[in-house]
Amino acid sequence: MTTGCSRVRWWVPLCAAGILWQAPLGSGQIGPTVPPPAPAGANAALTRAVELYHKKEYGSALPVFRQVAATGNLEAILYLGVMYGNGQGVTRDYREALQWFRKAAEAGDGQALCNIGALYFQGLGVHQDYAEAMRWFRRGAAAGSSQAAFNLGVFYRDGLGVAVDDEEALTWFKKAADQGNDLAMNSLGVLYQKGLGVSVDDGEALRWFRAAAEAGNDAAMYNLGLAYEDGTGVFLSREEAVAWYRRAAAAGNAEAKAGLWRLGVEK
Repeated sequence: MTTGCSRVRWWVPLCAAGILWQAPLGSGQIGPTVPPPAPAGANAALTRAVELYHKKEYGSALPVFRQVAATGNLEAILYLGVMYGNGQGVTRDYREALQWFRKAAEAGDGQALCNIGALYFQGLGVHQDYAEAMRWFRRGAAAGSSQAAFNLGVFYRDGLGVAVDDEEALTWFKKAADQGNDLAMNSLGVLYQKGLGVSVDDGEALRWFRAAAEAGNDAAMYNLGLAYEDGTGVFLSREEAVAWYRRAAAAGNAEAKAGLWRLGVEK
C-alpha cells in the first residue's frame, strides 16, 4: 500500500461562477439553501406552493408563498428569499432576497442565517464582507445549520478572511458531518488523508469518504476510486476503482470519467 494521494479532491467554495441556491449543494459551493419539502401535516396552501415550486411552476407558486408568508410561516418566507435570489417567477433581486432571509433570521432560523452569510460571502445585494459572512455563518451553525458549519470549515481551511487553521477547519467539518452533511464528510476524509490538522489516518479518511459517497457525494466516490487505484489505505484493486469511478461518473463527476479512461474503461 502507498501512503498519500496528491490527486484527492476537495469540495471547494464558490468564488466567481455564480451562486448556487439549490439543496443539497451538489458541487460543494457556499451558497443559500432551499428548504426541504413541506412536511406531512403542513397547511394545504404551503404544500401546494412547494409542489408547484419543485415542478418549476414558479409564477404559480409565488403568490401562494406570499399568502402563506403573510401568516409568518418561516418556510414560505425562506422560499420567497430563494425565489428572489434566483429570479424564479420574479426579476432577480438580491436585496429583496436578503430582506426575506432577514425576516426568517429574526426568528432564529438556521437556514436563513446561513443564507445571509452566503450573500455577504459573495457580495450579492451587499458589499462583500468575509468577516460579516463568518458572523452570520456562526449564528447559523449555532442554530443547527450544517451548511453554515461546513462553510466555516471552508473559511478556516482556505484562509478566507482568517489565517489558515486546519485544526479549526477540522472542528467545523466534524460538526457539520455529525449532522449528516456529505460535503463535510468528504472534506474530513481529505484532512485525514493529507494529515492536515490531524495525524495521517488512511482508515479514518476512507471511513469518511464512504459515508459521504453513500450520501451521494460524487467527489467522495471519486476519492474512493482513486484510493483503490493508487492503493492508498487499501490494497490496489482495479475492479473497486472502476466501480467507484463509474458511480462518480454517473453522478456527473468529470474527473471520474478521466479515471475510467486512465484505466482503459470507456464507460
